[in-house]
Amino acid sequence: MKAIVKPTPRLEGTINALSSKNYTTRYLLIGALADGTSTVHYPAHSEDSDAMRRCIRDLGAVIEEDEEKMVIRGFGKSPKPVSELNVGNAGAVLRFLMSVAAFLPEVTFVNAYPDSLGKRPHDDLIDSLQQMGVEVEHREGKLPITIRGGKPRGGQITVSGNISSQFLSSLLFVAPLLEEDTEITVLHDLKSKIIVGQTLEVIEQAGIRIEASEDLMHYKIPGKQQYKPQNYVVQGDYPGSAAILAAAAVTHSDVTVLRLAEQSKQGERAVIDVLRAMGVDLTHENDTVHVRGNQTLKAGEFDGDHFTDAVLAMVAAAVFADGTSRFYNVENLRYKECDRITDFVNELRKAGADVEERQSEIIVHGRPQGVAGGVEINAHYDHRVIMALTVVGLRSEQGLVINDAHHVAKSYPQYFEHLLSLGAQIELVQA
Repeated sequence: MKAIVKPTPRLEGTINALSSKNYTTRYLLIGALADGTSTVHYPAHSEDSDAMRRCIRDLGAVIEEDEEKMVIRGFGKSPKPVSELNVGNAGAVLRFLMSVAAFLPEVTFVNAYPDSLGKRPHDDLIDSLQQMGVEVEHREGKLPITIRGGKPRGGQITVSGNISSQFLSSLLFVAPLLEEDTEITVLHDLKSKIIVGQTLEVIEQAGIRIEASEDLMHYKIPGKQQYKPQNYVVQGDYPGSAAILAAAAVTHSDVTVLRLAEQSKQGERAVIDVLRAMGVDLTHENDTVHVRGNQTLKAGEFDGDHFTDAVLAMVAAAVFADGTSRFYNVENLRYKECDRITDFVNELRKAGADVEERQSEIIVHGRPQGVAGGVEINAHYDHRVIMALTVVGLRSEQGLVINDAHHVAKSYPQYFEHLLSLGAQIELVQA
């Protein structure tokens, strides 16, 4: 599908934030790892959450659902043996389930997206699983990956945090179920610490005890624990909403987004502060964000590691700011669905933006007068790229045509629908 994004001078209206993809996938997983029945209220419906739903069903979870909730009867630490699992293009789902697969005699994770997830490395998690006595067959750390487990063991485990926090989260989900106590030490740096905080929050809600050091680099986990069946409520999603808020910031607007918790542990909550620092007229009260955009933005410097999944949306806003903005500490963006630094910067340049890249930085020389647009650009199969480029297209002189725009469904299937309801001039065409 192509998205033909036309210049849009004004956005106005109220939408509900979609439910958090990160929390939904985690709640689905701990529901499956529980012995008993859990209920997840307001689960996200996206390609990622659908991938987790499909895979835990394959592994023996029984799921009943309606529009507002999902009831899960879990399999505990005894997943049903399967020969293959297909996580689609969902990296977090793959990594979380690689540790769960350690309880199985043999399972292969297939390579359904060779040009996207198939290019992403998983060596650091593979190394940790091997320390647990699990045999892993792989191709230079990439899919397809075959795991031969059955009796993973605890003890002393190390994991690198340089590439992704998802490797650590994966181990934290499974370690409490092992017979032995486990100590996990994170090597090097740990990316996206705030997202690890979300993992720990969810695990604690299920009655699991984990002792974490203050810097989140060391963990003591008693063995022989069980996930308790619980009721969970999924909060609104900041990463997806960041693109809506960025679109409101770069246009004349009066836009309200509901269900964005003020006390959320989502790191991307930081976009509220980022947009305020850019001079956006924004209020955040009673879990409601209200933006009155006037197309006037100022540049700033921002540590992107605090809001990884919203960096591209904020870069899109900075394209139209007065001055030079710098988003630093963002190297882990290179290891997502695409290289979200090089690939995204190249597409921004096609649209007429003045941007530079460093190994771990994106530098934006703002153009308050706008950018030319008038070109077709490549989404690189990446939902975050699609959302951010749409923001740029709305403020461009001649609009943008975004190829492969249907991949936005990975996290935010209603993205274009929500923008259209606010008055965005977007035409969706089947390619």
